[in-house]
Amino acid sequence: MFLEYKKAGKMFPLTIILLSVKYVAKGGKCMLNQVVLVGRLVRDVEVKSNDNNKKFSFITLAIPRSFKNHDGIYETDFVECILWNNVASNTASCKKGDIIGIKGRIESRILEKENNKSILQVIAEKVTFLSSKPTQE
Repeated sequence: MFLEYKKAGKMFPLTIILLSVKYVAKGGKCMLNQVVLVGRLVRDVEVKSNDNNKKFSFITLAIPRSFKNHDGIYETDFVECILWNNVASNTASCKKGDIIGIKGRIESRILEKENNKSILQVIAEKVTFLSSKPTQE
């Protein structure tokens, strides 16, 4: 289920983060790594292939926060996501402004070219098309 809020007569998607138990370690501690995001694409999807002929795509979702900052403004988060293989191929027709939902996981990587800087990425496992940006007449 996706939630929306209304502001100035327009509907905006809310960020939804669903967590589910994936693994119970020794001692009964629960560990999980699952995220669900809903937002607008900030650019058209471009599917590429790597040296091993695996298809991939980097996308950025613009996700408005559901609360105002101290200045009374709704801020927006921009989340980078990576799509692989069929997930990437199935999103090739998505355009800037389309609203999509992503179910995936967070993965950490170390960038050797940038002095071993550690970054977090969202790896999309499933993409749901929610709506297209209205066309201008």
